Amino acid sequence: MGRYVIRRLLQFIPTVLGTMFLLHYITSLAIQFSGNPVRAMFGDRTPSPAQLQALTERLGYGDPCLSRKGDPCLWRVAADGNGWLGTSLEPGLFFDRLGNIFFRFDFGINLRQREVTDLVADAIPFTLKLLVIAIIFEAVVGIAAGVLAGLRGGSFLDYMVKISTVFIISVPIFVLGVVVREFVGVKFGNVLRGQDWVPDLISAGIFTPGFKADYPFASLIIPGMVLGAVSLATTARLTRTSIMENIRADYVRTAKAKGLTNKRVIGVHTLRNSLIPVITFLGVDIGAAMAGAVVTETIFNVPGIGRLVTFSARSGESSVVVGVVTMLVLVVLIANLLVDLLYAVLDPRIRYE
Repeated sequence: MGRYVIRRLLQFIPTVLGTMFLLHYITSLAIQFSGNPVRAMFGDRTPSPAQLQALTERLGYGDPCLSRKGDPCLWRVAADGNGWLGTSLEPGLFFDRLGNIFFRFDFGINLRQREVTDLVADAIPFTLKLLVIAIIFEAVVGIAAGVLAGLRGGSFLDYMVKISTVFIISVPIFVLGVVVREFVGVKFGNVLRGQDWVPDLISAGIFTPGFKADYPFASLIIPGMVLGAVSLATTARLTRTSIMENIRADYVRTAKAKGLTNKRVIGVHTLRNSLIPVITFLGVDIGAAMAGAVVTETIFNVPGIGRLVTFSARSGESSVVVGVVTMLVLVVLIANLLVDLLYAVLDPRIRYE
């Protein structure tokens, strides 16, 4: 087990470096083709060249490669002792970012000169709450629906689960989010808010069209359910298929022949083996949920990581995009590692040595 974990941790290195290079190159190209993002901070005002240059250097956009279209900013020509450009090369902007992130834990600053780590620290609690709600919702409801449908194949409940899951999967999350916000948060919420007997926690907290600081957890329940809805449908279909396959396996017939109760046969033997593909999907879905959080947080005005990345990309804050997405990549890699280790808990036959 230990050697397997070490190998997986070593595999993190090329994945993180490759992701960082792609992010670095894409954001560099955006600056090279769209211009210096610092200039947009002044609006209609025209800054002096010295003021613009000083602020550009302060925010990390003063590297000459950012003015050359298509330059990946990997190397720069070093100067000799007299200040003239020589023929030797030295690490460029990409390696400067790597050194700042991995050796000084410095992810840079945004256009308002706030540290990226401070921005992430302010936004990550909202995204974590949203992800926890989404994962719990899709795991509990999806597995329960899949088990019921798998045990009653061909029944009305089975057909209802199949039809509803196909419908949910076919609806894009940005459409589902807008529909839920308008009809659940606004219209149905207005009906509840007009009733004196309904507590404010429900009418103004849960059934609200957007995030409210007065109800920091209750107002995230509906966005979390929207975020987990598409994955819930896939979880239910996976669970149903796995249950129907394992219920006819030899070990299940043997367990029944030994006189075990139906609850123990289903709950211990059948479900435990059926959850392996479901756990695999839930682990991979953490990354998809983070991508979906970009849309969900924007629709419901949640001040989380997704909205932070969206606004940073719009304003050309490359340091924020690179820093935040690098952190998210590490979170996804660690989550996938934990899921792989969980296989051995669900199935004792699985060994990693």
